[in-house]
Parts: sequence; C-alpha cells; structure tokens
Amino acid sequence: MEGPRGVASLTGERLACATVRRIAVTALLFSALAVPAGAETPPGWRPDVAAARAWAAGRAGDVSFAVRTERRAWSWRGAAQYRSASLVKAMLLVAYLRRGDVRRRPLRADERALLGPMIRVSDNRAADAVHARVGLAALSALARRVGMRHFFPYPVWGGSTVTASDQARLFLRIDRLVPPRHRDYAMRLLRGIVPAQRWGIPAARPSGWRIAFKGGWGRGVTRQVDHQAALLTNGRLRVSIAVLTGDNPSNAYGAATLEGVAARLLRGLAGTVRGKLVGARSGLGTVQPSR
Repeated sequence: MEGPRGVASLTGERLACATVRRIAVTALLFSALAVPAGAETPPGWRPDVAAARAWAAGRAGDVSFAVRTERRAWSWRGAAQYRSASLVKAMLLVAYLRRGDVRRRPLRADERALLGPMIRVSDNRAADAVHARVGLAALSALARRVGMRHFFPYPVWGGSTVTASDQARLFLRIDRLVPPRHRDYAMRLLRGIVPAQRWGIPAARPSGWRIAFKGGWGRGVTRQVDHQAALLTNGRLRVSIAVLTGDNPSNAYGAATLEGVAARLLRGLAGTVRGKLVGARSGLGTVQPSR
C-alpha cells in the first residue's frame, strides 16, 4: 500500500531525474565549448617533450611549458606559478567581449580604441581601462569556465597568477570562448600582433600554420618574466602551446628561450619548423622585445 513514504520516494525519483537531466545539459554545453565544430588532432603527431625539457633545463632562470590538442595534453612544470605581466591581456579581451552589455551589439569606436592597442601593441594604459571595466570577478569567472586550476587575478592586472597548463587550456578554446558576434574581431587582434613583438613562439611557427598569440614580459614583481601562449591552426587542426619563463638575464634571453622550447615542441607538425634549434645557454643576442 502506497502511503506518504511512497509519495516521498516518487518525488525523490523525479528530483533525481531532473538533476540527471540538468547534469546532462551542462555536460553538453561544456562539450560544445570543449570541441569546436570540425576540430581535429594532428594525425600521428606529438610534441617532442623530451627534447624541449632537456634544452630548457640548460637555460638560465626557470622554464615551464604545456601543449594541448583536442585529445591530449603534455606539460613540464605545467603548474609552476608566475606573475602574468601582459599575458593576462588575452583574458581581459575575452572577458570584456563576454560582458552581457557587450556580447550581442557592435563594438563602439572607443572600445576598439582600447582593445586593439591592448592586444596588438600591448598598451598598458588601454589594459588599465579595460581591467577597470572587467573587474576581478569576471576574470575569475572566465578562469572557472575554462577550467583553470591556478589562476588568481590581482588588482594590478600584471600581478595575476598564471601557469603554462592553464594558458594552454585557455588558448586551445580561446576563439570559442568569445561570443560569435565578436569572434572574428578578437582573432584578428590576436593574429595581428605587431612585428616587433613576434618573437619566441611565432618565430618557431610551423610552415602552413596560422598563429594567434599573446605575450607578457617585464621585471620588478614579475621577476623579469617572458611568457607567451598561442593557438596554432591549420585547417581543422588545432594545437595550443604556452611557454612561461622567469628570472631571465634579459628580454632577449627570454625570447630565445621561448623560441628554442617552441621549436622543439612543434617540430614535425609540418615537416619543417621555422626558428633555430639554438644550443643551451646561447641566444643572448640583441633582440629587445618592445612593450
């Protein structure tokens, strides 16, 4: 005989079913974010982590890196934490374009006058203005959506905490994180970094691959860091890479470290890779990345 206990049991079953449905819907939403339509993994390729690790171990300062494809992830010291410097500007761009009052309307001229210089020439004053509009909560929300494990925003944006693994995770999906209305615009900015700042990973870009990236560098509380994270695409193929460094003797040395690590990790993507596989403790040239 069905009494109140039976009714409670039935209600519990309905609630359980509803919970399962909500979980399923959430999983589908995250799945849609996780795998862009038609995205593929480079067949038969994997980064040469051993070569990159061995070379990085001979560099001054400290180095960490991470690489991701649609189905695999590799890293060395991927959870090592650094101050972000300008690397966080890519997150500022995405967070701003995701704002509820921005995502579905055309960008105003004054907004483009901030976002463009912030990314293409790494303008700090523009980043200050965008950071004031975005706020720490929006950066934290973006990090949670991406699945970052070690990102912590900072009132002065360059002091935010970043890791190579988190940045590789971000850049593999960075286009999909931007609302459709602004996606092409955001990717044009990230692909349109000025030539003076296209050192490091861009210099090691495999032939036939496009690159969207952002770098960060500086000294002081940031320990003379030189960072870059990038999304490389070739048709439907996608690879993300992040190389973070600290305590470099100079910006030029850090740039050489980024290029040497990236050239080894990306070797074999297109048969040939641009950039020199320079020897350990070399690369102390005169290149001075501008900010």
